[in-house]
Amino acid sequence: MSTEDRPPAPRSLAEALRARGDASLGALLRSRPDLITPVPTDLTQLATRAGTRASVVRALERLDRFALQTAEALAVAADPAAYGELLGLMAGDDADPAVVAALPHALDVLREQALVWGGDDRLRLVRTARELLAPSPQHPSPTGLGPTVQEATAGMSPGRIQEIVTAAGLPSTHDSVSAVTALAGLFTDRARMAALLAEAPADSLDVLERLVWGPPYGQVTADPAPRLRWLLDRGLLLPTAPGTVVLPREVALHLRRGLAHRAPEPVPPVVEAATAHRPQVVDSTAAGQAYTALATVEELLKDWDEGGPAVLRAGGLSVRDLKRTAVALDVPEPVAAFWVELAYAAGLIASDGEADERYAATPAYDEWLEQPAAERWSRLATAWLAATRTAGLVGGRDAKDRTLSALGPGLDRSAAPEVRHRVLALLAGLPEGAAPAAGSVLARLRWERPLRGAQREDDLRGRLAEWALSEAELLGVTGRGALSAHGRALLGAPAAPAPSPEAEPSGPGDKLPVHHHHRPAPLAPLSSAEQAVASAAAARLLAPLLPEPLDHVLLQADLTAVAPGPLRRPLADMLGVLADVESKGGATVYRFTPGSVRRALDAGQAASDLHAFLAAHSRTPVPQPLAYLIDDVARRHGHLRVGAASAYVRCDDDAVLSEILADKRAAGLGLRRLAPTVLAAQADPSGLLEGLRAMGFAPAAESAEGDVLITRALAHRTPPRSAPEPVPDGPPVPDDTLLAAALRAIRAGDLATTTPRKPGTSPAVNGELPRTGAAETLATMQAAVLTGGALWIGYVNAEGAASQRVIAPIRVEGGFVTAYDHTADEVRTYPLHRITGVAELADDAG
Repeated sequence: MSTEDRPPAPRSLAEALRARGDASLGALLRSRPDLITPVPTDLTQLATRAGTRASVVRALERLDRFALQTAEALAVAADPAAYGELLGLMAGDDADPAVVAALPHALDVLREQALVWGGDDRLRLVRTARELLAPSPQHPSPTGLGPTVQEATAGMSPGRIQEIVTAAGLPSTHDSVSAVTALAGLFTDRARMAALLAEAPADSLDVLERLVWGPPYGQVTADPAPRLRWLLDRGLLLPTAPGTVVLPREVALHLRRGLAHRAPEPVPPVVEAATAHRPQVVDSTAAGQAYTALATVEELLKDWDEGGPAVLRAGGLSVRDLKRTAVALDVPEPVAAFWVELAYAAGLIASDGEADERYAATPAYDEWLEQPAAERWSRLATAWLAATRTAGLVGGRDAKDRTLSALGPGLDRSAAPEVRHRVLALLAGLPEGAAPAAGSVLARLRWERPLRGAQREDDLRGRLAEWALSEAELLGVTGRGALSAHGRALLGAPAAPAPSPEAEPSGPGDKLPVHHHHRPAPLAPLSSAEQAVASAAAARLLAPLLPEPLDHVLLQADLTAVAPGPLRRPLADMLGVLADVESKGGATVYRFTPGSVRRALDAGQAASDLHAFLAAHSRTPVPQPLAYLIDDVARRHGHLRVGAASAYVRCDDDAVLSEILADKRAAGLGLRRLAPTVLAAQADPSGLLEGLRAMGFAPAAESAEGDVLITRALAHRTPPRSAPEPVPDGPPVPDDTLLAAALRAIRAGDLATTTPRKPGTSPAVNGELPRTGAAETLATMQAAVLTGGALWIGYVNAEGAASQRVIAPIRVEGGFVTAYDHTADEVRTYPLHRITGVAELADDAG
């Protein structure tokens, strides 16, 4: 292309954006959605918004390490800088081939993000980004470079500058500007600089070595040592304040062989596969853990079925209640906090909203229980993947030094879903059955989102990644550290890559070679509709791996029953009333005791019902000791009756009542005989029941009418509650419809502000709307209908909002103009009295 045919170089970011196509602008708005909240009126406003500090900081935080290093190098380069200068800063004098190959892509990323604009001969970093990344005494650059010679000598006297020039072996000049230019030219000349440093004392060179990679500032006394005096005399160190010197940027770059960074990182760290297992082993292990997850959540909700722990005044669980929950689930407290938060994220538990507010199961829990096991798991896993509440923070402190409690406020971290998704995506990029080294996953994440400033002190993303790996294993998304087939489907990932022949392990725990360099393509988070499809696919893959619920147990002579697998719900519920769980695991052991049998009788079961139930659901004969236990407890059950007097005991056998009165353990109940078959008590009925049971009797409660009360546990449910909404990490990414509408509006608004007007029309001043009288507006509209010309109008809608538009009038009648509106890309009708003014556009506009 000839020089005449080449488009002119953009003079501003707005002009650079104006030269982009819709696809490029759409990519910018997707990656930086804050730029269209609200939609800019034109490209100039879009460019202004893209240069605001908050938006630039957010964009910089989303760059990978090499793209950020490229931006940092541009911040210490000339403004504007040529591509060759940037390449020298990134690749150094040795021209690192990896950097040379990766730099064009990094520069394209910065351009796409609107952080850099201009051609390769005039690269410009957005001013706000330069201010954030350029070195200053208050904010040192990540490059470790200091100010340039020109910046460091800005306040120096002309005489002192001439002394430095002369000591450096340069001819004196007539003014400070040329002297500083000559000194900078010396420091950037590799040959002359090498000759100057060859004369330096060894201890002076040691001083430079200590400053070369930063920080570039040092302290000196009023009478510097000879090694420092030699450097100060030649400008290799320049004073910036009393007692402070700095290594000029040009000197540091010479000593670094041109590198802006000590270690450029053009290639992301490889996620290494530490161990490998057969895929079937991974899937079965993950499925076993998924079943355990379902059982744990059910046990948690069953424990809270009649009303769970109280809600703290500030919200959340108390430390004591979390400890109790951990003991009930037989897990450590951090794991208990995870299960509680997971049930909350899935909408299975919530606060009941009563005066004495407590946590309880929601109506959604009952619906969840009726679903197949695989679908119940997919609901938990989907909720976990999208939740911003972070259980790992429980027990920590917030910004006001308050303890963070489970289910309490302050646990939302908007980056959590993205980190979980990215961790699983990295696992999905490994061969099937391969488990990564956790350190390599963290190293990769830190490369993709390097830590800046205060983030270095609190590596939240690193902690989120560690929690994601452990939580995925708890939930059964991974097995033995490797992503399962149903976990891959949950993510919407394609089939795993096959391992290369040399990477095949010889055993389930063998290490894979460290030279495995598979790099997965990034997986984008799924939309809600896509996630629903992926969750259903995950459930289908998991279902065959989960054990089928059993309808039987094995009764044993030692008053225990063994469930060799998961039980069907009616059987499990009834057995949970009739017996106590003694141990869990692959097989659950239940123990029958007098108390557990009495519990079943209190729930309305008769001895005959219990015998029939056990006979129907046992693969072994009902042992004689168990039958005797049931009959013995049933024979004594209800023999004593307790009612409200404060409380009373009645029994047809007065000898039994005499036995109770004679027992020393009954002293605290305050009993006295009212009649041969009736005792009165000072204790309340429930306390009297417990006291008599502790003495070995089996009393039954009765109503005021004398009927036995059946004590069934009443399930407590909250009113309908929705699951907590994740806290978004900034504005949401626009969908295609919104993006298309935004681009159309921005283009039309830009057309309205940039299209040349015909001479003599009333142009907008400082962005104001055109102003014309009613007669002139009508005449111009009618003329445009005849000529087919386009007009620029100012318009105020019914709400009083003013806008500017480009329209092509079609007809004018009845006080209205019908026109094709380029802003809305459709034909619209406008009342003439709402048009503030009109201006004709030049014939070649467009």
